[in-house]
Parts: sequence; C-alpha cells; structure tokens
Amino acid sequence: MGFKNNVLVFLIISLLISCSKRDSKFDDSQVFRYNQHANLTTLDPAFAKDLRTIWATTQLFNGLVQLDDSLHVQPAIAKKWSISEDGKSYEFTLRKDVKFHKHSLFGKDSTRNVIAKDFEYSFHRLIDPKVASPGKWVLDYVDEFHAKNDSTFVIQLKSPFPPFISLLSMQYCSVVPKEAVDFFGSDFRANPIGTGPFQFKLWVENIKLIFRKNPLYFEKDEEGNQLPYLEAVSTTFLPDKQSEFLQFIQGNSDFLNSIDNSYKDNILTSKGKLQEKYSDKINMVTGPYLNTEYLGVYTDAKEKETNSEKIRKAMNYGFDRVKMIQYLRNGIGTPALNGFIPKGLPSFNFMEGYTYQPEKAKKLIQEYISETGNKNPSITISTNSQYQDMCEFIQREMQKIGLEVRVDVMPPSTLREQKVNGKLSIFRGSWVADYPDAENYLFIFHSKNFSPNGPNYTHYKNDEFDALFEKSIHTTNTNERHALYQKMDSLLMSSAPVIPLYYDEVVRFTHKNISGLGINPTNHLFLKRVKKSK
Repeated sequence: MGFKNNVLVFLIISLLISCSKRDSKFDDSQVFRYNQHANLTTLDPAFAKDLRTIWATTQLFNGLVQLDDSLHVQPAIAKKWSISEDGKSYEFTLRKDVKFHKHSLFGKDSTRNVIAKDFEYSFHRLIDPKVASPGKWVLDYVDEFHAKNDSTFVIQLKSPFPPFISLLSMQYCSVVPKEAVDFFGSDFRANPIGTGPFQFKLWVENIKLIFRKNPLYFEKDEEGNQLPYLEAVSTTFLPDKQSEFLQFIQGNSDFLNSIDNSYKDNILTSKGKLQEKYSDKINMVTGPYLNTEYLGVYTDAKEKETNSEKIRKAMNYGFDRVKMIQYLRNGIGTPALNGFIPKGLPSFNFMEGYTYQPEKAKKLIQEYISETGNKNPSITISTNSQYQDMCEFIQREMQKIGLEVRVDVMPPSTLREQKVNGKLSIFRGSWVADYPDAENYLFIFHSKNFSPNGPNYTHYKNDEFDALFEKSIHTTNTNERHALYQKMDSLLMSSAPVIPLYYDEVVRFTHKNISGLGINPTNHLFLKRVKKSK
C-alpha cells in the first residue's frame, strides 16, 4: 500500500476513534463488515443501477413500498395504497412518522418529516433529462403524479401495467430531500441524506465506507423494538476475490456473497456443500437467484449456421448441463432444463425444455449438412474470462456432435459493446431481474426492443410472441398473465434464439454470530434486522 493510502487509512482510524470517544454508547462489536470487490461511484439512489450501489443505497433510503424476502410487496413509507378498477390509478397513504436523517440543512430541528411533496420532487428528479438517471425508464408507464395533500401521493398510469407496484420498490424510486440535492448538487452522490435504517458517516472512495445507525428510523420489529439492531455498517473495497475470501475466513469480515474459482474448492465440496472444516465456524445458505445465464444467438448474423434453427436446437441438446454445473460450479445453480424464465418467479415454466440428448443433436447437425451442403459447420462463442471454462466445456461437447466451435475471450467492456452492436454471432450473457415479474425476462425478446436501441440482442422476432406480450402487459389477472408468460417462454424455446445454461443461485456465507440476514431471489442486502452476537 502506497504512502497516500496509508495516510487515508490512518485518517479513517483516527476519525473512528474520535467518534467512539464522543459516543460512549458506540459498540464496535456491533459493526457489520463486508467487502465489495468493485468500487462504488455514487450513493445517489437515482443512479443505483448495479447491485453494489443498490446494496449501499438500500441502507440509506426508502421508497413508497419494499419487497420482503419472498418478493411480496410490503409497505414502507406508504402505509397503505389502493389501485383503481381499471388498474391505472394508484393512491398511496404515507406514514406521518418518517423523518430524514439529521443534518444542519433542515434548520433548528436538524430534520423534518417526509411528505407527499417529497415524492413528487423525487419522481420529477428521476425523469429530469438534466439529471440523466439510468432509472427514468421505471416511470415510462406513468402519465402523471402529484401530492394530493401532505400524506397522499397519487400516480396515474397511461395504461394498466400490473408489475408497476413492484417497480416502485426499486432504489430509483427512493425519496430524497430537495434541500440536500439543491445544496450539494452533483456532490449529493457523496453526501447522501435519506430516511433509511442507517445514515452516512464516511466515504474514502475505493478504500472505506461507513454508515451509522439512524436513531430516528421509523420501522420496528414484531416486539416493538426499533430497527436496526446494528450500530454501524463498514464496507471495504478489496478488488481481489482471493483476498476477500481470506479476510472473511480470518474473521475480518462478517459476510461473503460470491463463489470464485480461486477459492470455491476450498470452501465447497464438489456437490456444493460447505466443507467440513468450516462447519463449526460458518453458516451457508443458498436460494434461487433471478438470473438466467445463457448463450445468445444473433439471428441476423451473416453466418448461415446461427441462422439455422437446427444448429441452435442441436446446441441446446448437445451438452450436459447437469454435469457442467456439478463440475464447474460445484453444484451451485440449477441446470436450465426448462425455459428462459428462471426459478424463483411464480410464473416459472415447468415445461420440458432441452435435456442432454447427444444423438438427437447429431441428427440435427447431419440434417443441416444435408440441406446446406456445408460439411464442416462451425460457430464462434464470445465470452469474458470469467466464463471461459464453461464455454470451453460446451466447445468440447459440440465437437462430439459434429459442430466445430471457436471460443473468443475478450474483456467484459468489449463483449458488451460488440453484443449491443450486433457484432457477435453467439455471446455469453446474463439477465438479472430488475423487479420480480417475468415481464422483465420477456420484454428483451420483443421485436420493438432490437439492439442497439433496446436489449433484444438476439434480434428475435415472432409476431405471435409480440401479440402475447402486448396482451400480457395489460392483463391485470395474475393467473391469466402468468399463463401468457409461460406461452411466450415456450414459443421462445421452440425457436431457440438462446441456449439457457443455468438458473443462478444466491450463496451467502456468514460467521456463526450473525443472524437475521435472510436471503432473497434478487440478492438484495437488507441489514436492518441483522443481529451480531459477541
């Protein structure tokens, strides 16, 4: 570590000691510690587009509603709401006991209550072109919104959109105080003031981030005890995952949320269980993650092979997903033997998808050769280094069925750029849900969303699919909507513009003295109910 970083760390330690002396109630054994291997660029919820920023802003901010660990929408600052019969008008009744974090900007009392006008301001800010929030799309279905009075906020949609209430749980829709944004301007990113269970204390970028308990927080537990239980949250930014793992094993952090090739065999058995040597020190929990890992096929590519449905289906039948997950992922993840919609969503399609059938795959390849005269069909799969082993596994399996495969490894930024611009015939991709509704997985195959202007990177086009999609987003009956989602998923799989690899899993490791962390399919980090015993 260089001189500059040593000075910064010394200043952090000095500040923490100073804070502890001023606050005799501070208990450093009640600090929850975790590492982010990627740096944060903002603490402004209007820019919470990635998981690491969502984790941080979740501790600092609240919106109208929130999701529980089962992905059910629950009250937050809105204590109740009603939806009109036509599904277009939402009226929220706000709590009257929610206060912003203490700050001198609020005058004599150093705080004030949140009112409906604050949401009106925050939503206008979200869609303001000058702000350029990546989350402005959340309000695309909204016609208008206004504060009816201090405790009532009304949103009017252009047309019914049943998943809308789930969208409002996203951090983009958090309430922020106009006073703070006006005062700090663009520096609000590093001076966040919200209503959340923790409040901002210190951020030395790329080194340390510290939040302290918010004594004014409005939520209580089932026994009436005020949340949160912890005194503080401390985040480090070690970029190396092996170092992150060692810090956790040595007890210097409380939580680990990743599996990396550098240490997966150290902590997990080949069947995805915790190694016996850690069983008395560490808790491990797993659950579905709303993330589908896949190979996408650009159907407008010049290569005849990728334009062939037979080749795409042969690829789907031609490799053993169960074996791949067991040996390359230590059993973490569910082989994608159904559709594109992942496990963890109520509309998950239990259809029979593509299982390992090498003879069927060989037959499809031979049919393609007979029809085209191309005796040596070949394809290129583009990926980044993190998934190189998986793509090389598929490469070997494809060669067995008569399909030559070249694996092209490139930096993640290059992969993204070339994927968006249609320069890759087959690419390794992930689709993580922004909100818990299968519409989130199906809109990326609507023909109106062709890249580069939308996320339909495969350029899949099917008129029946488009018609079902348009119908589904206006269907307010949940069961009917889910049936439409499943029909679309089946249509997609029958054309095979994607080769689903696996449905991901959330894996969380904590030390035995941590409780109340929970686990959820969006892999969001909720710390307000976490307890840490001494």
